[in-house]
Amino acid sequence: MILQNQDEFYSFIKKYNPEGIEYYLMTDNEPYQGIMSHQKALLHAMQTAGKEERIEMNIDKAQAKKIDADTLLYVPHVLNKDRLRNTTYDCEYKSKADGSAIPYWYAFLQPPYHAGLYEPEDFRAVNSVLFPYGTGSLEVYEWSTDWTDYFDDGHEWWGASCFSIYDSSKDRYVLILVSATD
Repeated sequence: MILQNQDEFYSFIKKYNPEGIEYYLMTDNEPYQGIMSHQKALLHAMQTAGKEERIEMNIDKAQAKKIDADTLLYVPHVLNKDRLRNTTYDCEYKSKADGSAIPYWYAFLQPPYHAGLYEPEDFRAVNSVLFPYGTGSLEVYEWSTDWTDYFDDGHEWWGASCFSIYDSSKDRYVLILVSATD
């Protein structure tokens, strides 16, 4: 796997700098091999994340389930927003510290310390740069988060998620890692 550090997405995402979300874009010299390629990309992303701080992991324990790209990239509608930026959406998610996955939209729109800072249009903009050719060429897996201590902070409070996406239109992998605590 080859990390794509110079991808335009990294410059774009700096203006948002979403709390608790890390993105890893990479390519592979080997042909796509389904879930095995996703697992390889996930391991590479975790090794990259582990260069800054020691991360314990057991990749063999990681469980994946295939999900629809439109589910991953769902953009909720704002029903109400008060003066304190408390937002009500057309779908509900209650943050719970039980190891269950936090939806990607919730991670972006309701970060731990600056909830309500971003709008659904911001989420759409980020994902349109990340996946410029739409969702038709995406294969998405949602991974369990109990196989590495990287996600322990999220399990403690706000939430955690791990997604691997293969975009065949760009022949690249996108890893979205979500975890944060107070």
